[in-house]
Amino acid sequence: MKFVNQLFNFYLNSSIHVALSVFCLAWITLLEFEIPYDKNVLYFLFYATITGYNFVKYFGIAKFHHRSLANWLKLIQVFSFFCFLLMCYYALQLSTTSLWCISGFAMITFFYAIPFLPKRFFLDKQHNLRSIGGLKVYLIALIWAGVTVLLPLINNGHDITTSVVLTWIQRYLFIIILMLPFEIRDLRYDSLKLSTIPQKIGVNETKLMGGILLLPFLLLEFLKVNVNWERSIILVIITAITFLFLIFSKVEQSKSYSAFWVESIPILWAVLILSLVA
Repeated sequence: MKFVNQLFNFYLNSSIHVALSVFCLAWITLLEFEIPYDKNVLYFLFYATITGYNFVKYFGIAKFHHRSLANWLKLIQVFSFFCFLLMCYYALQLSTTSLWCISGFAMITFFYAIPFLPKRFFLDKQHNLRSIGGLKVYLIALIWAGVTVLLPLINNGHDITTSVVLTWIQRYLFIIILMLPFEIRDLRYDSLKLSTIPQKIGVNETKLMGGILLLPFLLLEFLKVNVNWERSIILVIITAITFLFLIFSKVEQSKSYSAFWVESIPILWAVLILSLVA
C-alpha cells in the first residue's frame, strides 16, 4: 500500500495527470473538427506540459536548494529532463507555423515563473507574472485554451473559422471554471497580495461565478455550424459534473479532490467522446 501511495503521489507531483488532461483536451479538439489522430502534436503537448509545469512548480526550490534536494524532487528532475528531450523530438515533427505558435505560449510560461521586471510592477518579491494580483487564472486559461484548441488545428492546416473561435472561447471559460476548486483549496495558503478570485469575492461567490460561466460554456456549443447533438449531450454531462465538483469544493479538501478528480474531468470528456465515436 505504501508503494502504491508513493506511486500515486509521484503521478500527481510529476504533473503526469495534468499532462494527460491537456492531452485529452487537444484530442477532443481533433475529434470535434474530424481531424485524424495527430500523435506528434498530442505527444508534444503531453511532454511539454510535464516540462512546463514542473519548471514552474519546482524552479524556485531547485534554484535555492539544489544540493539538498529531496530524493523525490531529484527523481522528478530526472523525469522532467527526459520529458524535455521527448518534447524537443516531437517539436521537430511539427510545422513551422506551429512552432511559432508554441514560442508565444512558451514565452508566457517562462515569464510566468521567472522574475524579469522591476519590483514596482509586482505585489511580492518574486517579480514574475505569477505574482501579479488576479492574473494567474486568466494566464493559465489563455495558455491551455491556446495549446489545446489552436495548436492542434494550426498543425493540421485547419482554417480559423467561427466554430474554432467559439471552441477557443468555450475552452477558455472551461479552464477558468476548472481552476476555481484549486483557487478555493489554496485560499489558506495564497498570499493576500495575489488577489485570487476567492480572496476578492469569497468562496460562495466564486462558486456562483463558476456556475454562471458554465452557461455560456454550454450555450456556445449551439452557435456552431453543424451542431453534433450526441456530442452536445456529452457536453451537458460534462457541464453537470463540473458544476457538482465546483459546488462541493471547499477550502479544507483532500489532496486528490482537485489535483486528481477535478483534473480528471477532461479525461472523462475524451473517454465519452471516444466511446461515442467507437
